[in-house]
Amino acid sequence: MLAEPLSPALQKLRLDDGRPVEWAVSSGYVDYAAAEAFMEARVAAIAAGEAAEMVWLLEHPPLYTAGVSAKDEDLLDAGRFPVHRTGRGGQFTYHGPGQRVAYVMLDLNRRGRDVRCFVRGLELWLIGALDRFGVQADVRPGRVGVWVERKGPGWSREDKIAAIGVKVRKWVSFHGISLNVEPDLDHFGGIVPCGIQDHGVTSLVDLGVLATLDEADAALHASFGRIFGAAVAVDPPFASATKG
Repeated sequence: MLAEPLSPALQKLRLDDGRPVEWAVSSGYVDYAAAEAFMEARVAAIAAGEAAEMVWLLEHPPLYTAGVSAKDEDLLDAGRFPVHRTGRGGQFTYHGPGQRVAYVMLDLNRRGRDVRCFVRGLELWLIGALDRFGVQADVRPGRVGVWVERKGPGWSREDKIAAIGVKVRKWVSFHGISLNVEPDLDHFGGIVPCGIQDHGVTSLVDLGVLATLDEADAALHASFGRIFGAAVAVDPPFASATKG
């Protein structure tokens, strides 16, 4: 399925001129407030025609974020990690070490002006990256994000492996996706992730795929190119804190 050509509806996510997106990867942990401030400035510059589109890959220290639909009762342990209220879509989610966050700043004025199509593109991007590790993933009706089905003798369940939460301003996107490579899954216990209580969370390593963040980045880069077009490496926005 992933080798098939993109549907006509999704073709509009690719630029006609083939201009590449800037692809930045930060080492170390990036402060959430600093990352959000950078996104705000970059999105304004993209909207004004003063900066190129960018995908920024990074790790955050352990924290929870609350989207515009977050319910207070879904924050189960408010004192566990810092909580950031943000303007992205969605509910509560966790970010932390071992999780690859990708902030996606694309000019949807030039990519079809279709938010639903854009989100579908993000889903397919993640599904394609996971496929490179032999992980079959998909979306589920009524549930945001990307899911895997797990089975054993006499049991089966569905776990979330990647989250999506975006915001669009002047038809420029920001915030983005997070892929669980090797986070501490116990850290999700302080929230009801995305408001979904009946299903769990997983990661590549939890599934037995001993992938590194660098390997996940390579898979994300390859899959991104198929959906959105070329992306070229640039220096990250600013120096990150070192890992302790």
